[in-house]
Amino acid sequence: MTADDHIVFIVDDDERIREALGELLDSHGMRAVAFESAGDYVRADKPDVPACLILDIELPDINGLDLQRQIADRDHPPIVFITGHGDIPSSVRAIKHGAVDFLTKPFSDADLLKAIHAALAEDREKRSGRAELDMLKRHYLDLTPREREVLPLVVSGLLNKQAAAELGISEVTLQIHRRNVMQKMAAASLADLVRIAEKLEIPITHSRRVGGIEHERDKICRRNCR
Repeated sequence: MTADDHIVFIVDDDERIREALGELLDSHGMRAVAFESAGDYVRADKPDVPACLILDIELPDINGLDLQRQIADRDHPPIVFITGHGDIPSSVRAIKHGAVDFLTKPFSDADLLKAIHAALAEDREKRSGRAELDMLKRHYLDLTPREREVLPLVVSGLLNKQAAAELGISEVTLQIHRRNVMQKMAAASLADLVRIAEKLEIPITHSRRVGGIEHERDKICRRNCR
């Protein structure tokens, strides 16, 4: 980890705490930016890198738990709460709403660093997932209108002749569209295409059952989508 590939935000109204945390993180090669109020943090420009938010409960302008609630629907860093006035209801509320940890002052450097590393790892994973989803959405936009009709039929498990009949096209034409869908979506296999369709939340409205045998999509998911 380098100081350029992440950032730790510190929001605490106690200047001594801000300075101590800043020095601790700097000694471990971690980049930190401190604020004395929630408002200062919210208004600040934030770099587009994995981040962690160290948040005090008692702030001069707003309770830290209320700030957590207000930013819940936005893209925000995982939160590590620190407080000198911790109680069980507050800690339960914080963790229930996604906080990585809830530390009561005085806490050990080791516990704080462990929580920060966990938060940064969580944010990296979320960012990776968002980047992958954005890429899949771009691939999906590259599909022609007909290919977008073919995709849900293919991942539903319909045979080529069934999907072709559904669209009123020949089986050969269906196979061409299917191959184009696989290539444009960068799907290595049908199971891969099923996973992609699920990530894109493409509705599946058709299924195939022959002699009581479950359709292909169900079989693929049980075998490969766990």
